[in-house]
Amino acid sequence: MKGDIHIREAEKVEILTLQDNYVDITVTDNNAVISRATPLKAGEIRNSVTAEHGYSAVVRTTVEGRTRTLLFDFGFSEGGAAYNAKVLGVDMSEIEVLALSHGHSDHLGGFEQLVEMIGRKGMEFYIHPAVYKAPRYLKVGEQRKIYFPKFTREMAEKTGVTVVESSPPRLLLDGAVLFLGEIPRRTDFEKGFPIAHFQEEGVEKWDPIEDDTSVVMNVKGKGLVVLSGCAHSGIVNTVQYAREVTGVDQVHVVMGGFHLSGPAFEPIIGRTTEELKKINPAYVVPTHCTGRKAIMHMEREMPEQFILNMSGTKLTFAA
Repeated sequence: MKGDIHIREAEKVEILTLQDNYVDITVTDNNAVISRATPLKAGEIRNSVTAEHGYSAVVRTTVEGRTRTLLFDFGFSEGGAAYNAKVLGVDMSEIEVLALSHGHSDHLGGFEQLVEMIGRKGMEFYIHPAVYKAPRYLKVGEQRKIYFPKFTREMAEKTGVTVVESSPPRLLLDGAVLFLGEIPRRTDFEKGFPIAHFQEEGVEKWDPIEDDTSVVMNVKGKGLVVLSGCAHSGIVNTVQYAREVTGVDQVHVVMGGFHLSGPAFEPIIGRTTEELKKINPAYVVPTHCTGRKAIMHMEREMPEQFILNMSGTKLTFAA
């Protein structure tokens, strides 16, 4: 498959975060790349953007002068990402296609309200078929299991979307965006989520979360933009696979949740950062589940490349 998928070069890629774990309305670091949400409404400080433990983003990719729009993930609560979309004045009717990083509730919770806001029937909704696993839970002890809400194909189709299940990579929007599909686990340190489990025919099994995926864009002359949800496959595995299938070695942006929070993952913060430094993107943008310790470490180690993301932030990567 190496280099078989031709992702078109974009003059511009914009990623508007509808939901992330952090927000700070006092930040004043706007520039050509970073545009923060404004707290102003009619000249008064009363425009509140909310943060939650979840992720959702509107991705706009401009190729040969035509801008195509994707909604990637849907946030945690039923109305959180939708509320931010209203506050930010996002024209949701522009969205043409939907993609899901994986089937956990902090990426699916706002699905119904966001689809309703878009108001279009028959939109393609790209997912990996393993999103339907149930029951799916975090096993924090022999007597304690924390369950994820069930999600089914019928629940998705009830909203009027057209579900497209894909394990292999798939090009979206006439080749402007790549849905990366199932990501091979090849590094020796990205081992997955040890407490994630599911049951199959009554038998408990470890959950490799094989539905974890990302979307990929390609900025002309600068390289790939890799956007993950939680990177349960490992962010380094994810970037290396994106390079492999597209044949594009240069990486411009690595962005998304890197899932390096908590005792199971903090030991690999250093190694992950070192591997990202070898990839040498122009920008590294850890979000959501990356965790405070990992984000601070990456900022120290990659200060010129690091961007702090938050709810309501729009990042523009241009050729």
